[in-house]
Amino acid sequence: MAITISGSGTMQQMASGGITGGATLTAMTAQASTSGTSIDFTSIPSWVKRITVMFNSVSTSGTAQPLFQLGAGSVTTSGYVTTSSRLQDSVSPAVASSTAGFILNGGSASNAISGAIQITNITGNIWVAQGVFAATAVSTLSFTSSGISTLSGTLDRVRITTTNGTDTFDAGSINILYE
Repeated sequence: MAITISGSGTMQQMASGGITGGATLTAMTAQASTSGTSIDFTSIPSWVKRITVMFNSVSTSGTAQPLFQLGAGSVTTSGYVTTSSRLQDSVSPAVASSTAGFILNGGSASNAISGAIQITNITGNIWVAQGVFAATAVSTLSFTSSGISTLSGTLDRVRITTTNGTDTFDAGSINILYE
């Protein structure tokens, strides 16, 4: 099996007999996460079954944790069941949870975070998430995130913000892939 990239930037999984049923990855345009309190990716097609949100050295101005929120027409800000663990060598693990979005227990103005979270459609409008991230400057600091959310309609957007909604992004870039 091979992966090919078309001129439009989409990737397709190829088998010896050709394309294997809709395995197309589409990358949105990467957004600089250097200002503002949220980053939105909208116009996600209705056929999407998996979204990967990727962080490249992302940090914020304060200590609020990053949140990944989904939406169907507007952003859903409640009803999530999520948890995140912060793991560091020689330090007791720290856990955070949220009902406002898929949480990432990595909030700190000094933490530039890189990694990815996959958000997958289980059935209907039910979405589950799992992610692994690391602090770019601290080799012994990592974060996990997981959870579930049920939307009121078909997913069409993803927002990245923070738990307090006021800390601003001040470094890095964020992008999504969908399939």
